[in-house]
Amino acid sequence: MEILGTTLRICVDDLETSVVFYERLTGSKALRFERGGVSVAAVGCFLLMSGPESELEILRKVSATIAVKDVEDAYRALTGVGAHVIAGPVPTPVGRNLIAVHPDGSVFEYVDHKSA
Repeated sequence: MEILGTTLRICVDDLETSVVFYERLTGSKALRFERGGVSVAAVGCFLLMSGPESELEILRKVSATIAVKDVEDAYRALTGVGAHVIAGPVPTPVGRNLIAVHPDGSVFEYVDHKSA
């Protein structure tokens, strides 16, 4: 599995104020989208999320988002070393993803930018 980078996931109360801060911090413009009732802004290596507490409670359980070259390769690698895939691979607005629990209990999202 080829890992391309990691995105830090941050749940925020005020997305607009947070976007301004992270855009200034990183020098990058936010890429915004909605998913499952949650407003999301990707700014540099940060993924800012704001929405209903019931949705954020679930999202907080995922430690980070890991960009990979191919989610199918990640699936095979993860399951081959004892991780448990609890969701996916599924299509997303920008590619595909899966959620995996590592043997130590850590939960990560793995994403690629390939269409399904």
